[in-house]
Amino acid sequence: MFKKKECVAMLLAGGQGSRLYALTQKVAKPAVPFGGKYRIIDFPLSNCTNSGIDTVGVLTQYQPMLLNEYIGNGLPWDLDRTYGGVKILPPYQGTHSADWYKGTANAIYQNMQFIDRYDAEYVLILSGDHIYKMDYAKMLKFHKANNADCTIAVLDVPIEEASRFGILSVDDEQKIFKFSEKPKNPDSTKASMGIYIFTKSKLAEYLNADAADPESSNDFGKNIIPNMLKAGERMYAYEFEGYWKDVGTISSLWEANMDLLGENPIFSLADEKWRIYTRHQVLPPQYVGCDGKIENSIISEGCEIYGTVKNSVLFPGVKVMPGAVVRDSVVMSGTVIGEGTELSYALIDTDVTIGAKCRVGGEVGNSEDITVLGEGTVIADGEKIDAGVMIPELRKDKK
Repeated sequence: MFKKKECVAMLLAGGQGSRLYALTQKVAKPAVPFGGKYRIIDFPLSNCTNSGIDTVGVLTQYQPMLLNEYIGNGLPWDLDRTYGGVKILPPYQGTHSADWYKGTANAIYQNMQFIDRYDAEYVLILSGDHIYKMDYAKMLKFHKANNADCTIAVLDVPIEEASRFGILSVDDEQKIFKFSEKPKNPDSTKASMGIYIFTKSKLAEYLNADAADPESSNDFGKNIIPNMLKAGERMYAYEFEGYWKDVGTISSLWEANMDLLGENPIFSLADEKWRIYTRHQVLPPQYVGCDGKIENSIISEGCEIYGTVKNSVLFPGVKVMPGAVVRDSVVMSGTVIGEGTELSYALIDTDVTIGAKCRVGGEVGNSEDITVLGEGTVIADGEKIDAGVMIPELRKDKK
């Protein structure tokens, strides 16, 4: 007889990630590469491991193959358990119906059997598109201390940015008395991070009611949270003060990679006390040629640098040929930058080939004008790709 789990994590990883355009044509958003050797989903999975949560359900839907393969049995995150561990939870044929997940709440509703299997008292709900380090055990302790029905992690944001988030108003004890989804005139700066802890019995009650409502959007922010607040349930805000970034857009993904750079980076991956675990291919050490130059950059294993790289993040196996200059860019695995090519303010997907003497991107300095080349794109010698251009599909070499 297995001992029940106090808390089970449910990781929402089924989003299409349409705002990442070319980068999510073939993969789910949580599987998008980040920081030279990681994928976005490494962060919530590593947070679970570091927080002592060993049972995680990963809810997949859009383009799940690579993500399923990547997670595997959970060994890289120490989540390969006989009882518990990490489990992939795609939509499936149920007793009464079969359907895609209709919303975040519906996704959890369809998988309540997974939670019940471990007789969990608490349920931690996470998103698969955030970059951050967080101790969920501290949040759970806060939840239990307040005898809460629901606890929502919040981040203090500038008032001018508050309208982009779900905004919470709280009293002196952090008890929530108002919730507004993306308000035009916010009266608080406490933004929901999309990280929730529910007491399971309350979660089941409200998910069942939501599933029975044909008018519901089946969403936590739009339905479950407002309904619980309206009913007077005990709801608290847990304040988080560390680095957190929603990387659901091209500009935010580029900015998060840039935040890793510098002598004192805004977000550091070099923390042995809170390691970010990953499943990555083992490649030879990076090689820097006689004329290779690197400034303020992350260069992953297997890279060959014969040109110049400044203020950039290079994933494994990238080649920068002689005379090429890469500035302020994120270049993913297996990409080749041809001789004499200039690349700036760009986000380049995997296995891209850029020919010689090309000009890709521009000196814009604006994350809204990032140039994006999708997976497998081939740019012929001498081509010019302007700032802000996005090429999502395979292109044949013009030579």
